[in-house]
Amino acid sequence: MNVLIWHVHGAWTTAFVRGRHRYYIPLVPDRGPDGRGRAQTYDWPENAIELTEEDASSVTFDAVVFQRPEELGELGRRWMGDRRPGRDLAAMYVEHNAPTGDPNDMRHPIADRDDIVLVHVTHFNDLFWDAGSTRTCVIEHGIVRPDVAYDGGVPRTAIVINEAARRKRVTGTDLIPRFETVAPVDLFGIGADDLPQKRLHEEVARRRAYVHPFRWTSLGLALLEAMAIGMPVVALATTDVVEAVPPGTGITSTNVAALVDGLHRLYDDPQLARRMGDAARSYAYERYNLDRFLSAWDDLLMETVG
Repeated sequence: MNVLIWHVHGAWTTAFVRGRHRYYIPLVPDRGPDGRGRAQTYDWPENAIELTEEDASSVTFDAVVFQRPEELGELGRRWMGDRRPGRDLAAMYVEHNAPTGDPNDMRHPIADRDDIVLVHVTHFNDLFWDAGSTRTCVIEHGIVRPDVAYDGGVPRTAIVINEAARRKRVTGTDLIPRFETVAPVDLFGIGADDLPQKRLHEEVARRRAYVHPFRWTSLGLALLEAMAIGMPVVALATTDVVEAVPPGTGITSTNVAALVDGLHRLYDDPQLARRMGDAARSYAYERYNLDRFLSAWDDLLMETVG
């Protein structure tokens, strides 16, 4: 199939484009949000194809995968032309984010539409977003196996947050000093130490533990990738973390003091850290299996296009 999809979330798209279809990625001259093209810091296969607005009319799309409200309007029409989603091509909308605001007012931008399938990346998001009569489904994340394994020889803590200074309490940036009472923290991500994915995995794997201080976001792929590396993880038990980090695979709590204490234990007992990391890796590959992810997307694409 020919699938139109914008490059919005690099880590998620890295898994998505490993399917068996042709994925057309809009590209604008400045590689801005309207068309970033192929990822520059992730490894994407050749079937992820950059597409300019001028060339879009020559491609017959079978499906479009939206990820932002603006793609439903003028931005989308620039690439789809007069082809209407839900009528001329199958349409899906991937919701990566947890909703904000009062639970009674968490209305999704495509609520009550019968021409688009709303795809959530976690059951938590599906539970909290109000989609009205719009059909929804959940396809949980898939993980591309990292090329590195946990080392833990550097007595420092790794945290990955994109735009930590701007997002503040949402991402738990204010909690970092609490964890620095245990050991120095190395912050990675956009706006901090922004590395290509392979280098990021190598650097994270050298640290003793991974901390996920996010209060209210969707399930971060950096957490799942850390688990897949075999790292012991410490995470706030919010949003879908309770599903992603079951007992024995990491330390979770809404009590920050308990998390700090757990981090102390991982530093004091390297064997505990390694056992917990091994369990995390096994669980991550079982729950967030790439083949399962791609198969679920194949089923949805076949159903909606067919």
